[in-house]
Amino acid sequence: MKKALFLALGVLVFSCGTQKTKNTNNSKSQNETANATTFAETITSKELKDLLYVYASDEFAGRETGKPGQKKAVDFLKNQYIKMGISSGLPNNNYFQEVPLEIAQKPDASITVNGTNFSYIDNFVSVLSSKSGDINANNIVFAGYGIEDDTYSNYTNIDVEGKIVLIKSGEPKTEDGNYVISGNKETSKWSNLRQEFALKRDLAKEKGAKALFFYNPEIYQMAAARFGKASGRMSLKGNAENMYYFLINTDLAKALYPEISNATTSKTIKNVVNISYKNNSEEILSENVLAYIKGSEKPNELVVISAHLDHEGIKDGEIYNGADDDGSGTVSILEIAEAFKTASKNGIAPKRSILFLHVTGEEKGLLGSRYYTDFDPVFPLENTVANLNIDMIGRVDPKHEEAGVDNYLYLIGSDKLSTELHQISENVNNKYIGMTFDYTYNDNNDPNRFYYRSDHYNFAKNNIPVIFYFNGTHADYHKPSDTVEKIRFDLLEQRTKLIYYTAWELVNRDDRIIVDKAFK
Repeated sequence: MKKALFLALGVLVFSCGTQKTKNTNNSKSQNETANATTFAETITSKELKDLLYVYASDEFAGRETGKPGQKKAVDFLKNQYIKMGISSGLPNNNYFQEVPLEIAQKPDASITVNGTNFSYIDNFVSVLSSKSGDINANNIVFAGYGIEDDTYSNYTNIDVEGKIVLIKSGEPKTEDGNYVISGNKETSKWSNLRQEFALKRDLAKEKGAKALFFYNPEIYQMAAARFGKASGRMSLKGNAENMYYFLINTDLAKALYPEISNATTSKTIKNVVNISYKNNSEEILSENVLAYIKGSEKPNELVVISAHLDHEGIKDGEIYNGADDDGSGTVSILEIAEAFKTASKNGIAPKRSILFLHVTGEEKGLLGSRYYTDFDPVFPLENTVANLNIDMIGRVDPKHEEAGVDNYLYLIGSDKLSTELHQISENVNNKYIGMTFDYTYNDNNDPNRFYYRSDHYNFAKNNIPVIFYFNGTHADYHKPSDTVEKIRFDLLEQRTKLIYYTAWELVNRDDRIIVDKAFK
């Protein structure tokens, strides 16, 4: 894209790379710094602007997952990587990782308990895509909170293989008010709202449960609105599960076990339960886009740089262009990829491999990133050093506008799993950019819970260190007014360079960063 600049870079890099100096740590550091800054200059606000004016244009119709606009978006990304000469890393150089999805329609479902009928939405909703079928049982197993941990288990001495299992939300406390699992006043992952659903489901499935009733009265109405109606809710298809997973209300819970509110001891309960379920979901396909630069010294180790390619589509005739969310992150990755490819062309390939990962379905529930990590990790997760995730880095939020600070970024997750990653991030910023890092949303008690709300989450839950780069929300967030002319391309350039420098350090340092904390 910049032939004249590439020629100039080649001369500069050649002189840096072949200069005869003593083999000292200082000279090595100086050369690496020179190389990093040289290729950072390929990242420009002009190119970011040119890319984003295409990517967030009306032609892409809001890039809604599975729609024609999203198909245009993935073709655009593929063609950019082909132009740059960056391969996909997939067999046959296919840049698309197909992501099988389904759009939920209201199932035909009914439950009876001892002859009493309970109806879908009014009393229960399905929170798992399951195969059509029927279950008839003469008893169920109450498994308390549905937990199995190092210090506590509801599954000791009970057999749930092929059974209907009933559990409830939360986790146990001791008489002094401390939580049993943590040993203090802090809850564990077993009652974290975002994690609890999947953890307890997966454990029951692993134990062989045929159906799972989950009683969480505090959120039932919200869940019924989200999961219960024929609203077109999208989810990963995978294979339809043999296990049925239902969120139930108080009426159904007490019909199954009248003492459930205060009970914690696992036991078998006599009940005649009949479940009838017919899945009416519609299947569709979407795509993640993958591009890959192989490492020169440690090719099996990988740094993943990610952003989501989708947005909200068209609603009520208005196009949601998603220039900031996440057009800004998408074009940022393209420029970072170009910088690393330029370095490779000039004889300075990254020591570790780099995956440029554009994921689909983020707006539908982090679906593309979950498919990559949970169903089809193209590169082994155990070899993945870190994930740098970029989601909205082209604007200034009201908090910083009022303070007159625009050269900032919110960083989330940098210290959650690796103390070393956090320090590297700080050092890189101090060395190259001097940006203000805002860690407000990194607080464990932050009510927005952004740590769990973008694609880095699916890497973090696999104990892969992450950094989530974010400019915060603004008045145009998830509105048709999130358009390109509101992007601060000067800031987008600086923020992109910061992420590039961080990636440069991670892929070129001698030692892999240390993971010294566990995900929670």
